[in-house]
Parts: sequence; C-alpha cells; structure tokens
Amino acid sequence: MTEIAMAPAAGLTHAAIVERALDVNGLVQMVADPGAGASSVFLGTVRHANDGRPVVGIDYQAYGAMATRELNAIVDEAAQRFGTRAIGVEHRVGYLAVGDISIAIAASHERRGPAQDATRYVIEQVKRRLPVWKREHYTDGTREWVDPTRTANHSADVGELRADA
Repeated sequence: MTEIAMAPAAGLTHAAIVERALDVNGLVQMVADPGAGASSVFLGTVRHANDGRPVVGIDYQAYGAMATRELNAIVDEAAQRFGTRAIGVEHRVGYLAVGDISIAIAASHERRGPAQDATRYVIEQVKRRLPVWKREHYTDGTREWVDPTRTANHSADVGELRADA
C-alpha cells in the first residue's frame, strides 16, 4: 500500500536559528506536498578557503531573538512573493568545520521556477539582512571576523526576481 503524504497548508513556513547539525531530509519532508511539482533545496557549506586563505572552520554567532525574527520575515516575504506552498530554513550557529552545512533552505511550489526563486531570494536576503556573524579560523592559527556585506555584493540582484518569471 502506498502512503500519500498530507499536503501542508499553502504558505506553511518554518524558520529557525539552531545549535545542532541541520536535518536537510527533515526540511525536505516538511515542505513535501503532492500538489507541488517541484521542491528546491539550497545548502550553504563551510568551504576550505576564503579570499585565498585556507580555512579550517567558522564560528557563527547570532543575537537569537533578533535573528529569528528577521529570518521569519525573510521566509514570509519569499512565501508571499513566490507563492510557495511551503518553505523552511534553518541557520546553524556555533563552530562548524569545513564541509559542515551552515544553512539549509527548502521550498515547494507547483512549478520549479518559483521554488528555485524562493530559495535564491532567501539566501540572498539572509546574506544582506540576517544578524548572524562569522569568524573564520585559518590554518595558520589566526581568526578573523568576516564582513558579510563584502560577499553579498557579488551576488546577482535578486530584487529582479519575480514570481511570474
């Protein structure tokens, strides 16, 4: 007998700042919907180098209440803007090693374009607005806080993304 998942309510959203490893499969299941023809997932991971400097890990810190409030606002904006059936995002704080997932975003929609646009919108807005700070740890033993606006400006202008694109 085939089990059919119950559809989430249209506009279901989830946003959280967490101190644990991210459960990507849990987020994908959260947005799963038999009425959606597409689910899109974005994963941000700690890379082994930044600006030519070898990295061994990153400390992510946040002012929890403020970050949660802003993350919820971003997710709500994406859900409304792109008409997603469901969207969920979790951002991890604490020390993460190279390869660890720092942010996971999942969205479902009837069509692939809006599902992908929603995840892209969320990550771009997170980079611009979320009060989460990162301090990189380098192989030479030094550590440095990273200006998040420096890398956010290299991204495409997602203000151009439209729900009807």
